[in-house]
Amino acid sequence: MRIHLIAVGTRMPAWVTEGYREYTRRLPHECSLRLVEIPPCKRRKTLSIERIREEEGQQLLAAVPEQATVVAMDVTGKPWSTKALAARLQDWMQDGRTIALLVGGADGLSAACLARADLRWSLSAHTLPHALVRIVIAEQLYRAWTLLSGHPYHRA
Repeated sequence: MRIHLIAVGTRMPAWVTEGYREYTRRLPHECSLRLVEIPPCKRRKTLSIERIREEEGQQLLAAVPEQATVVAMDVTGKPWSTKALAARLQDWMQDGRTIALLVGGADGLSAACLARADLRWSLSAHTLPHALVRIVIAEQLYRAWTLLSGHPYHRA
């Protein structure tokens, strides 16, 4: 199974790149996480926020692998506990699914991205910096995988 983290934004600070790499390095080959960076739309006075979302959304959707299960990272999505994420991860691994996690830009995801999504996942009711979202997703996937691997869970 491959998980594609498709995110708007490039040129992240070193601490983001390092934090993200730390967790992806820990994931096993059968649950690999691949980052696909989408350049943010250039902001101009003539472009509305909706148009910016649409342009970034087109790029995000173009990067989704064929027949992937699409998960929109969205504040209106459902929060998943670590155990719930582990159960989803187990299902995805058993089915051999390709997963595409979509992270929008500063203005969020387009309507087309949300419509294409099979699931919506909310990491928090708080607004998180998009750079930090990459690390949180990688860490949560790693934590879910450790649960599936029989590592003790400190909340059990």
